Amino acid sequence: MPELPEVEVVRRGLAEHVVGHVVESVTVTHPRSVRRHLEGAADLAARMTGLRVAAAERRGKYLWLTFDDPDTALVVHLGMSGQMLVQPADTPVEKHAHILATLDDGTQLRFVDQRTFGGWALAPLVTVEGTLLPEPVAHIARDPLDPLFDSESVVSTLRTKDSEIKRLLLDQSVVSGIGNIYADESLWRAKIHGNRPASGLTRPALRTLLAEVGVVMGEALAAGGTSFDALYVNVNGQSGYFERSLAVYGREDEPCRRCGAAIRRERFMNRSSYSCPRCQPKPRPRTH
Repeated sequence: MPELPEVEVVRRGLAEHVVGHVVESVTVTHPRSVRRHLEGAADLAARMTGLRVAAAERRGKYLWLTFDDPDTALVVHLGMSGQMLVQPADTPVEKHAHILATLDDGTQLRFVDQRTFGGWALAPLVTVEGTLLPEPVAHIARDPLDPLFDSESVVSTLRTKDSEIKRLLLDQSVVSGIGNIYADESLWRAKIHGNRPASGLTRPALRTLLAEVGVVMGEALAAGGTSFDALYVNVNGQSGYFERSLAVYGREDEPCRRCGAAIRRERFMNRSSYSCPRCQPKPRPRTH
């Protein structure tokens, strides 16, 4: 699942190549790719045709386009394998290209989705804390790269929670954009085990953790994101290379880059967590 840096890489590509252009036509070739647009493919195509793209926006892992119609946004769900590619219209269409939007400069914005978990949907815009957001994104918290991100407020929220800190980092209503990879990387940098209860961490420790989240995401963004297979690419079809810099994620039994201890893998929420047993000691079992 793409996380904040990967989605931001795509957003920047859309801002460069799509914003300012008029949608001349939209073709949908797979109904699953518009299943979240309840009015159907024909309605989405008709409503998008003739609109000029005004901006490419993002909050956390959520991506959307706004138009010269101030009330409408196109919410893009990348799912597990969704790609937003900008191609010359005469380029052969990719096997899993399920939506084609032809623009006024002769290019096409193509939604390519091998696993069909993603899709497009038009949604109204609503104002949340002074910011316009698509209605399906209204519940999503600000992310650490948002200029209006309030770190102290998030620290205060975390201090009231008895849940494991990693579980809360993954909760998009608390802080958005963080997925499994960057949670593990940030926790390693902050020397905190993901199973530690948030309420048991000090304010300085939580501040350090959130700062490390911002740093690791910034570094990943500079590297074009993390690509573990060929399905994550930017709008030009290029892969990111931050996986070369990962300190713990995917490095089971390899030496910690800080202390040399063997990285361990543990099960967590139906996925894997990676940590250093020496730098990130597990919390003691709670006694009641």
